[in-house]
Amino acid sequence: MAADAPRSAWRQAGWYVVLTGLSVVVLFPIYMTLVRALSTPASYFREGQPLHPVDIQWDVFARAFSEGDLGSKAVTSAVVTALIVGAQLVTSVVAAYAFAFLDFPGRRLLFAAFMATLMLPIEVTLIANVQTMRDLGWLNSYQGLAGPFLATAFGTFLLRQGFLGIPRDLRDAATLDGFGHLAFLRRVALPVTRPVVASFTVVSFLSAWNQYTWPRAVVTEGRWETIQIGLRSLSAATVDQGNIGLAAALLASLPVFALLIFLQRHLIRGLTAGAVKG
Repeated sequence: MAADAPRSAWRQAGWYVVLTGLSVVVLFPIYMTLVRALSTPASYFREGQPLHPVDIQWDVFARAFSEGDLGSKAVTSAVVTALIVGAQLVTSVVAAYAFAFLDFPGRRLLFAAFMATLMLPIEVTLIANVQTMRDLGWLNSYQGLAGPFLATAFGTFLLRQGFLGIPRDLRDAATLDGFGHLAFLRRVALPVTRPVVASFTVVSFLSAWNQYTWPRAVVTEGRWETIQIGLRSLSAATVDQGNIGLAAALLASLPVFALLIFLQRHLIRGLTAGAVKG
């Protein structure tokens, strides 16, 4: 037993070294983006692109925010993201509950059809969806930006897996207590699968916030541009000042970093829980 203690300590130290190395690999591009954002481009390249800032421009983030009009574009992205995440949570929870707990004809076939949509990239349905938005008069509008993404097969799948992990005894006990489907969903199923719901919220937020192809297709007026379109426009307008575009990209990623840090434990637990049951 005593001999196992040093071996365990060395094994733990080895894991720390490996994880530290992986962290450096993951964080290094972010660090270099910050270095290049703070550096004056001409001076930075003249110095041979070192690992530290050169001729630092401390006002680069303020300039990026103002020149790219990131404030209004962030508001547009935030509203669209909130609409998409909220709608996806509602539709995914309801659909997942039906597939997990209700018995109806064609359930397996319908669920397979749901999953098949995951294999369709956005480019396959882009033209048809854009034409639909045009026919409805929804170009340059919140409903046009959010409409095609109000439901998602991935959310239905992930939450269904979480619901399938609920013990049958718990379901039977709720039935004996007189819980109907809505009461069981609200008071039992959702609280038990909270990590799964939180993890899906993160995934849904990342997908909605980082959209570029769809907003680019349905936005023709500058005031409806999302923050990702704003980043592209700013980078194109400041080619000779590449650090401004990098600074803007870092600013746009702050909500993502904040959400991941705040919900990282729920994200890991939720994705793990969603992989247990089939």
